[in-house]
Amino acid sequence: MRRGFVLAYGAAAYLGFLAVFLLLVDFLANAGFLRGIDEGAPAPMTTAIVIDLGLIALFGVSHSVLARAPVKVGIKRLVSPAAERSTYVLVANLALALIAWQWRPIPDLVWQVSSAPARLAIWAVSGLGVALLVASTFLTDHFDLFGLRQVWFYARGRDYLPIPFRERGLYRWVRHPMMLGVLVWMWATPSMTVGHVFFAGGMTLYILVGVALEERSLARELGAPYEDYRRRVGAILPRIF
Repeated sequence: MRRGFVLAYGAAAYLGFLAVFLLLVDFLANAGFLRGIDEGAPAPMTTAIVIDLGLIALFGVSHSVLARAPVKVGIKRLVSPAAERSTYVLVANLALALIAWQWRPIPDLVWQVSSAPARLAIWAVSGLGVALLVASTFLTDHFDLFGLRQVWFYARGRDYLPIPFRERGLYRWVRHPMMLGVLVWMWATPSMTVGHVFFAGGMTLYILVGVALEERSLARELGAPYEDYRRRVGAILPRIF
């Protein structure tokens, strides 16, 4: 693949991520700009559950499969090795956009907070989750995480060097602050519906499984330093004792 095309491909995948991220913020907040998780004509309960869980499973399976080493090798044979991470981001973008587009609302309330100050406080917690997620991406290397660093090096004819493992900022307290941010963001809502519970619950299950698989991979790659890190630092919540 030509260097300019690889760079454009990576940039398009990254811009797609930004668009989908904003779409999901609107989706979970029911903000009304595009599509809210509780908006739209409800389907029969069984149909909605099957479709919604199928959408979550599609995201989870595709995201996990593309993270496996043999699949990465296959992708690098189809596209430039520099574009492998961008392909991973692109597939995740499509899966998440499909969720927001095809989600079937189940509007039955699980809880409803009516007090205006309490609702504002819960939205503030949700916003804190989003901020934690975004900040955590920059504590590693935001542009490496989303594939831009790889395609930029390739376009400039420079060798790519992986980002070394470092305990920095929030990573001194939890091993997966991005996942903590996602969980807070998904669950902190003053109006929780059954459909929102299915989304948050399905994604929580995926995160727990994904973290376990990632930890095994990191332990193999990094060895004793990472095992020591795991003993000292909590996975998603800080260890108090």
